[in-house]
Amino acid sequence: MVENEDNAPVFCEKYCIVCKGAREGNKICKAIQNIELKIFGKNGCIWGAARTKYYGVTPDKKNSL
Repeated sequence: MVENEDNAPVFCEKYCIVCKGAREGNKICKAIQNIELKIFGKNGCIWGAARTKYYGVTPDKKNSL
């Protein structure tokens, strides 16, 4: 699924406190992320949607790469 490494959506993957924390197992971040996913849909915010398109996994799932 990786299209172009120069345009990788690194914010959701590496810098977003909520998404990164939720994927690492932080319960508070996971609760906030669940609310976000209910508001924005299964792909989350714009950075989560970019991550989903790039890696093929939603913001709440760990990247297999």
